[in-house]
Amino acid sequence: MMSLSLTRATTWLARAAAGLALMLGLTVVAAAQGSNVLQSVGASSQGGEIVVQLNFAQPLAAPPAGFTIDQPARIVLDFPGVTSGLSRGAVNFDQGNLRSANVVQAEGRSRVVLNLRSSTTYKTEIQGKRLLVLINPTASAPLNASTTAGSALSQPVHFADSLNTQQLPLQSIDFHRGAGGAGQVVVNLPNNQVGVDIHQQGQNIVVDFLKATLPADLRRRLDVADFATPVKTITTFQMGNNVRMVVQPTGNYQQSAYQADNKFVLEVRPEVPNPNQLVPGNGPGYHGQKLSLNFQNIDVRSLLQVFADFTGLNVVVSDSVTGNLTLRLKDVPWDQALHIILQAKGLGERKEGNVLWIAPRDEILAREKSELEASKSIRDLEPLKSETFQLNYQKAATVVQLLTGAAGGAQPGGSGAGVAPILPGLPTAGAPTSRILSPRGTVIADPRTNQIFVNDIPSKLEEISALIAKIDKPVRQVLIEARIVEATDQFGRSLGAKLGFYRSTVPGQSNNPGAAVTGNYLGVGEQTGQAVITGGSYIPDTQFVNLPSTTIANTILTGVSPGSVAISLFNAAANRFINLELSALEADGKGKIISSPRVITADLNKATIEQGTEIPYQQATSSGATSVSFKKAVLSLDVTPQITPDGNIIMNVEIHKDSVGQNTAAGPAINTNTVTTQVQVENGGTVVLGGIYSSQEQNQTDKVPLLGDIPVLGYLFKTNSKSIQKDELMVFLTPKIVTGADLSR
Repeated sequence: MMSLSLTRATTWLARAAAGLALMLGLTVVAAAQGSNVLQSVGASSQGGEIVVQLNFAQPLAAPPAGFTIDQPARIVLDFPGVTSGLSRGAVNFDQGNLRSANVVQAEGRSRVVLNLRSSTTYKTEIQGKRLLVLINPTASAPLNASTTAGSALSQPVHFADSLNTQQLPLQSIDFHRGAGGAGQVVVNLPNNQVGVDIHQQGQNIVVDFLKATLPADLRRRLDVADFATPVKTITTFQMGNNVRMVVQPTGNYQQSAYQADNKFVLEVRPEVPNPNQLVPGNGPGYHGQKLSLNFQNIDVRSLLQVFADFTGLNVVVSDSVTGNLTLRLKDVPWDQALHIILQAKGLGERKEGNVLWIAPRDEILAREKSELEASKSIRDLEPLKSETFQLNYQKAATVVQLLTGAAGGAQPGGSGAGVAPILPGLPTAGAPTSRILSPRGTVIADPRTNQIFVNDIPSKLEEISALIAKIDKPVRQVLIEARIVEATDQFGRSLGAKLGFYRSTVPGQSNNPGAAVTGNYLGVGEQTGQAVITGGSYIPDTQFVNLPSTTIANTILTGVSPGSVAISLFNAAANRFINLELSALEADGKGKIISSPRVITADLNKATIEQGTEIPYQQATSSGATSVSFKKAVLSLDVTPQITPDGNIIMNVEIHKDSVGQNTAAGPAINTNTVTTQVQVENGGTVVLGGIYSSQEQNQTDKVPLLGDIPVLGYLFKTNSKSIQKDELMVFLTPKIVTGADLSR
């Protein structure tokens, strides 16, 4: 017994000594680590890979623990027992995917945060007193990357870079129906060096062929709905130096693209619903595999385990989920059955990746609320950073107004200074409406250099950077040509007569022939001695019918002198005369006026061009005096174009074609022709905005009662006048998107 006790005692002492030695060793290691210092942080680029170098006072015992964040993209490394010896906590790099690094020290450890432009993976390597963080290049999208309907790609996928030095025409565009109801758009390229970009606009798939041209026979819209594929239409058109193809699918789909030599193929496949996917997106209703359940007073947690085994989902059930349930279902989709169970027990679900978390609704809401409050607290306490943005096309004041939500633009008092004032961080009455900056953020605009200086939290700076990258782009311009055609066709005719008898008391020569014919009534009187040639302008008391040819006001006959012929019958003594004058007039005129105003303007900006005269007129004032005012009689074109994503142009148009009309007592009248409309036209196409056709016919007869109605002889006792006038106005409009090549010419 004694030997056994001694043996046990010896063993216990040995274990105690070993434990003490281990504790001392851990204390020494902890002391050694506690004295370690992070001395410097640097970065370099090596073959597309970013290498971050962290130098320490002593070598690290093991690689640090770390994790990555996608939104915003960050790599976080923790160093327990390490203090920071850096003079500042933030280091800017701007090398490739690496933006900057932040070093924070708290609770006996240091944390290094690497801020990235896009999320990626990394690996660490210890080399003596250095720790190398190797940041992998961002992975490019695979050629057969597929996207489901409703997912919008924020940036175009560069399928292939353009290696051509000049624009080359596409050879052909075709469509086939593939296996499983897939639609295949086949494009024959001029060579295998044509660049291709693919992105999504809403439901449509947009493919850009870089540095390419589209022959006229390929500029068309293909309706392929009869092929029973997800593709409905294919529209191809020229867009600057590129060719754009817009594929309009229908329903849920997946897309992939590949290229073999000179042949590019875009395949759109119908999406097959996954019965084990508990997410919206497979359309309305339930799509899970059907099952039948019949349980009496079963524990809810056990029932949820049945669903986990049936669907293969990773299900996490909260500890607060308790109770029993009696359930009987027959041929019900499993997602509908799960929804019924959750509704019956007052439970909710949240899906994160391939893990389904089930808990009471109040618990889920409380957790989400706490997460939001924690996120808000972090934003309220997060240190602010400053960043400068150089604007190329947008005005600095406009961007400041957008970031702050100021409805009235720059604040009062900022004009005249070299730098606009800092806009307040908190909303003020009547100024901001919707704010992009955080409540702590401020912005300064410098109109002289067209720069803005933003001071805000890093996540907001990234949002602002992405926003400026989207809006700070050159505005496309549109050339609008209008052709206004006025055609006039006029015709007029008038016929009249003068008839009279005259008896002279002075005998004439005995050899008078008894008749005389002259050009008018007065000429007859002068030749026959009825009137003195140098005397009066009429033969007195001889006209008992005076209905000569007349004109109709405001027609082609206005102001035109009719032709006439006169006949006089008299006796041998030349003292009795019958005088007749026939007058007739016919006029025919045709005219055409073509006006072609042109104007160029930026997208969504109104342009005005006019040419004409301003007519003065007298206008009474309130004091009783008169003043001279002016009224325009001009040809004007007002247009506001809008370029649509598919290359068409929507225009708000107002065209005036005014001219000076007849004179009135108050001044000349204005003849007005106006067209006001909104129209959509394809690039380079011509549209007829409208036309005005007017026809006016006037007939006028002046006659002696009864005598003017006698057949044939009645023309001696009446005047007939007829006028026909036809006017037609047509307005044509041709818009064209102006490219860089057009401006250079």
